[in-house]
Amino acid sequence: MSLPPPIATLVALLRANSFFAGLSEPVVKSLAERATWRNYGAGEMVFLEGEPSSGLSVLQSGWLKIVKIAPDGREQVLRFLEAGEAFNALALLSDRPNTATAIALEPAGVWHLQREAVLGLLRQQPDFAERLLASMAEHLVALVKLVEDLSLRPVTGRLARLVLAQAEGDVLHRPRWYTQAELAAQLGTVTDVVQRALSGLAADGLIEVERNQIVIRDRAGLEALAA
Repeated sequence: MSLPPPIATLVALLRANSFFAGLSEPVVKSLAERATWRNYGAGEMVFLEGEPSSGLSVLQSGWLKIVKIAPDGREQVLRFLEAGEAFNALALLSDRPNTATAIALEPAGVWHLQREAVLGLLRQQPDFAERLLASMAEHLVALVKLVEDLSLRPVTGRLARLVLAQAEGDVLHRPRWYTQAELAAQLGTVTDVVQRALSGLAADGLIEVERNQIVIRDRAGLEALAA
């Protein structure tokens, strides 16, 4: 296991995160000094659904996915996390076991913030508590939209919405880990169905599928399909 980055690295990471905006330098430094560091290999679980929660964590490097896993091993991706994001706030506030599983998609470094230190900030810093609650509300809205998509839209419509939502400009960049299996897990389906949906959108001239990216060729057509 590699050595953790300097504490100054975590201080800078926290100050750049909207959760911790407005906190004084000494408060952020005190929080960072009590954090613990952990490296995770690709495919390793950061935390497991049903296990006691360690509370709020911050991703220093790499990518994670938050998933629900069925008894047969099938996954439903709830969200992807990139470097700089804080996560697992719900378990922090509710004092309940983890409600989902977090898995590293590639080698990742995570800071786990001390639970009591963060709870102390929530009691002492109303603005911090409001930002945390606002973020949780945004995630709740995203989960409601996910339920809506899974229950009311066909796979092609869900795929169209996903491409539009995740594209930067007209390009959805796909890191090495972003396989069709991961795409299927986001859409609540299986790989074969995703392959057919991608082929269909490409045949209709709406997208172009390349090895490391999906290019939008007809935004208006894709938006009509997603509506």
